[in-house]
Amino acid sequence: MKPRRLHTLHRLAAGTASAAPLLFVHGGYATAACWNEYFLPWFSRRGFDCHALDLSGHGRSEGRERLDAFGIDDYVQDLAQVAEDLDEAPILIGHSMGSVVVERFLERHPARAAILMAPVPATGILGATLKIAFSEPSFFSRQARATRGEYNEQTLETMREVYYSPETRSEDLLRFGALFQGESRRALMDLTLLAMRFPRPRPKLPVLVVGGQADAVFPPELLAYTAARWQAEVAVIPRAGHTLMLDAHWQAAAGRLAEWLDRLA
Repeated sequence: MKPRRLHTLHRLAAGTASAAPLLFVHGGYATAACWNEYFLPWFSRRGFDCHALDLSGHGRSEGRERLDAFGIDDYVQDLAQVAEDLDEAPILIGHSMGSVVVERFLERHPARAAILMAPVPATGILGATLKIAFSEPSFFSRQARATRGEYNEQTLETMREVYYSPETRSEDLLRFGALFQGESRRALMDLTLLAMRFPRPRPKLPVLVVGGQADAVFPPELLAYTAARWQAEVAVIPRAGHTLMLDAHWQAAAGRLAEWLDRLA
């Protein structure tokens, strides 16, 4: 495969790096910049060399004009391309759709460890999509407006109810708007049909599965199913919503990840 032009964010560890590098993979409708708001500087200060990539068609990576042509396997190739350029096998941290990218990457490539944040369940996104469609009928039109930067009071409230905790402030949601965009229809179809894919054997490595107590997309009771696939530890962040790295309770999430990483080291 011809390498694609991928944009990455890099924050050097403050002082001497204390562990393997962290490589962050964003979720659907997001860009690498979602990690740069809080997580990259926070983990950098704790001595971690931090990287985050824009998947193809996202952020400042190539392919925005043909976004719908990219699927999950293309995103896995993106992750492999970035990981191969690192000096050592990284610790992978994927959020939502990014967790699927990480899990599929691990079927073929080495990593030091992995953290799956608000992971897509093995059954895919169909259940969550139908649930949101019935409970928030206006969600999809309002999400489309949000990805175009068209916010009003109703759009903000819907985004908060689905993706964040009630404590997340409206002024922060407005600021976060620039960190998101549209998503590939092919990738969304891959996630919808996820249960139909036969997985490859999984390697044995340390894995942490993390979710928010108030996650309206993938409720915390689903975390155990992902954890069972990896024989992983589970952590639930009190009061936090789906978008853990930006939620009002992001520090609690970061702290829980750091605690696990410290034990891993």
